[in-house]
Amino acid sequence: MKEVLLGIDIGTSACKVAAFLPSGALIAQESEEYPVQYPQNGWAPQEPEKRWKAVCKVLQRLFDGKLDAGQVLGIGVDGQSWSAVAVDRDGKVLCPTPIWMDTRASVQCEAMKENCGEERLFSICKNPVQPMYTMSKVLWYQEELPLVYAQTDKILQSNGFIVYRLTGEISQDHSQGYGWNCYDVEKKRWAAEICREAGIRESLLPPLAESYEVIGRVSERAAKETGLLSGTPVVAGGLDAACAALGVGVIYPGQTQEQGGQAGGMSIC
Repeated sequence: MKEVLLGIDIGTSACKVAAFLPSGALIAQESEEYPVQYPQNGWAPQEPEKRWKAVCKVLQRLFDGKLDAGQVLGIGVDGQSWSAVAVDRDGKVLCPTPIWMDTRASVQCEAMKENCGEERLFSICKNPVQPMYTMSKVLWYQEELPLVYAQTDKILQSNGFIVYRLTGEISQDHSQGYGWNCYDVEKKRWAAEICREAGIRESLLPPLAESYEVIGRVSERAAKETGLLSGTPVVAGGLDAACAALGVGVIYPGQTQEQGGQAGGMSIC
């Protein structure tokens, strides 16, 4: 029985699961779609639980003849960027999540620029202040959904939420950090002073982890829902574009990946 590594991709419109030999050879894959909602102009929310249900369906199909759960050495999860999955202390999702193309938080961006300084924020997170990023969405929760904000224990990324559902452990990998204007890219840590100045509770920020770091192991509950074996290691994973760049061999300075999908872009090492 050949041992495999399992990759789970949380895309904009579907999740994909693929099994690879340690050599990199693909031996099996499945996918399952889920919807994006467009309730009004500039809004694009998604239901995180529907992503999890899609992951469960895909894994169940994968283990129905194509693969044996005992072959899986470990699991990595990548996903769409700039999510803001609000969960309470019990891990319950509190509201639909604005995804990367959601621009409802433009007013909150202007307030952040005024309170923290636009150039200063760019110097810390190396990104402009824009409504599609995570932090402005959390400020929108605070102002427009105060009960949700009050009940929120942690804000998770798309891949971090699936890692949580698999293991019960809260995390955020460094490659997704730049979606927070309070993430210091050079020091690889949260900038607590920005949280204070922006008016966001620092406790909402998950513990940071390297993409390759084992966050936990598949729980008994997740094993029942997915067909995976309990105890299977799960790493933090990362941003979809960053993982894709690594997958095609972008590892040396100057190398570049051009990507398609619902959001095109380039990743330059």
